[in-house]
Amino acid sequence: MKLHGRLLTLLTVLAFAAAVPAVGQSTQQPTDSPEAQQNAAPADPIRELNLTPEQRQQSRTIRDNNKAERAEIGERLRTANDALNAALNAEDPDEAVVEQRLRDVASAQAAAMRMRILTEIRIRRVLTVQQRETLRLLQRQARLAQRDRRLTAAEERQERREQQNRGLNQRNGMGPFAPPRRKNQRLP
Repeated sequence: MKLHGRLLTLLTVLAFAAAVPAVGQSTQQPTDSPEAQQNAAPADPIRELNLTPEQRQQSRTIRDNNKAERAEIGERLRTANDALNAALNAEDPDEAVVEQRLRDVASAQAAAMRMRILTEIRIRRVLTVQQRETLRLLQRQARLAQRDRRLTAAEERQERREQQNRGLNQRNGMGPFAPPRRKNQRLP
């Protein structure tokens, strides 16, 4: 799962790199002070890579060359998922059929991942050593931001659970007359 998240982050950055027109490169405005840099909107990861027009074109070409195969694999994955859902939702699901559908889904997912990885390798070959290092830094930052979002969401869920356990009424904040009992708790 972690590998999938990393790949998705990388491919998102690389997809943006291929999609951003080379004309927009000259519209960057430098900021002078570190305070201005901190207060500014988050930097565009594509601009931070400083891709040349040739690199942008090469990235687009790599993605375009794989477009038909990616579409075919995507359709294969959708079909396999649909077949698995149909097998699971059958009146009396046959385990052998479900197992086969799972193998089909796994095979399609592996093909999709293989395509993403090979595309990533080809695009990385277009980048300079410095650009690859910048890409790794951007990926690390994206992973940290994603982790922070997950932690924040987990803390919010924990706070809601604690509030529910305290038995607070959402409308007036008053708790019940007696403390809430836990499941399987015996009365004294």
